[in-house]
Amino acid sequence: MNNLLIDVLDGKKVDRPPVWLMRQAGRYMPEYMEVRRKVTFLELCKNPELAAKVTHQPVDILGVDAAILFSDILIPVEPMGVKLDFDPAPVISNPVRTQKDVDRLTILEPYKDVPFVVETVKLLVKDLNVPLIGFSGAPFTLACYMVEGGGSKNFIEIKRMMHNDYKSFSTLMEKLTISTIKYLQAQIDNGCPVVQIFDTWAGILSPCEYAEMVLPFVNILVDNLKNAHVVYFAKDSATFYKYISNLKCSCIGVDWKIELDEADMQLGTGKFVLQGNMDPVILFTNREKIMNIAKLIVDKGKSLKGHIFNLGHGILPNTPVENVKYLVELIKNGCQ
Repeated sequence: MNNLLIDVLDGKKVDRPPVWLMRQAGRYMPEYMEVRRKVTFLELCKNPELAAKVTHQPVDILGVDAAILFSDILIPVEPMGVKLDFDPAPVISNPVRTQKDVDRLTILEPYKDVPFVVETVKLLVKDLNVPLIGFSGAPFTLACYMVEGGGSKNFIEIKRMMHNDYKSFSTLMEKLTISTIKYLQAQIDNGCPVVQIFDTWAGILSPCEYAEMVLPFVNILVDNLKNAHVVYFAKDSATFYKYISNLKCSCIGVDWKIELDEADMQLGTGKFVLQGNMDPVILFTNREKIMNIAKLIVDKGKSLKGHIFNLGHGILPNTPVENVKYLVELIKNGCQ
């Protein structure tokens, strides 16, 4: 068993950083597309055998040090009462915008509502030789999709709710927080020693909005997860690291818009293991550039409490597979 990821999160000294990549199972990989051509995206997420197969692919093909459960952050909100489809981006046809809309939502019961996720975890932990990372969206990021009805450029509807109807917003966040605790704990209880919380849209907020209306729910979520390391990744969040520094989690994911040593200082020197933080677009360049950037990141990681090499966000479609393989080998060989 390759436990390098767990060793770093446990605070042990290691010879090199573990490496895994957000969205490492995805459209850039021909083996994934071969599976994907046979089913819709939602069908793939809900089929334990196929979801386990594509989770395995980057471990087998790239040699990464961790697997991350193949699913989508919106899977748990569908049974709460939203009508979800992908076209190809997520679309919610009954957005949640009023107190009445919020009241009709139910709390997720993972074993009843998303048993396929639990089954996928069980299948994977039987034969993986690396740790399996469970994951979910953070309550605010899930709320953004549910209120906007999908992705957004300006996030008018969620901000309108936050400022004009805080009661509805806070009730929605409460329901999402409780549901996410149940969802992640089910993954932990069935074999995930690490879970990552993706707060993709946290960066749309001002620091005071985040601190007053979002962080309290993240704290509740993190504080109530038991028996696993928790990684919190909020994209575009460097402007409110002083608030994130209060979280009681093992690791903070860092995007490419701040250097790792600067992030460490802002988060409280030596308080967290840091994960990141190569710009995914660098994988579209050349081997020399990839090596130089990777070496810079690894070198900065040496001064940290612990460092997990990753991208600053997910691998992009059409990323050259040979460059991804090269990056993983670089990290495993000490950037030599």
